[in-house]
Amino acid sequence: MKKDTHPPYQKVLFIDSASGHRFVCGSTLQTDARETFQGVEYPVSYLSISSSSHPFFTGSKQLVDSEGRVEKFKKRFGPKQPVKDDSEQQDEQKEDEKKKPAAHAKKDSGKKVAKPKK
Repeated sequence: MKKDTHPPYQKVLFIDSASGHRFVCGSTLQTDARETFQGVEYPVSYLSISSSSHPFFTGSKQLVDSEGRVEKFKKRFGPKQPVKDDSEQQDEQKEDEKKKPAAHAKKDSGKKVAKPKK
């Protein structure tokens, strides 16, 4: 096994800058800043958010779902034009079918033509 391929594993002090919460965890993170926590000096990493300040874990922010998710999606990404009723859609389909040429008129008779030999 090769030596010196992995960074050194050490205890690091993580500080949540939003709430000031501190905790020690093992990591390969290398920092120059050092701070004393519970009588022991650790390398320090500052976090912008952690479980002590995140709204999901603190319960300070709650989602109120008055509408269903499907209704919200349809409202946001649904059709922008007014919805047509079934009778109008059937009339449009009939008109489209009349405009198309008959498919059977262009078919060949099914007879094979022999190619001349060289």
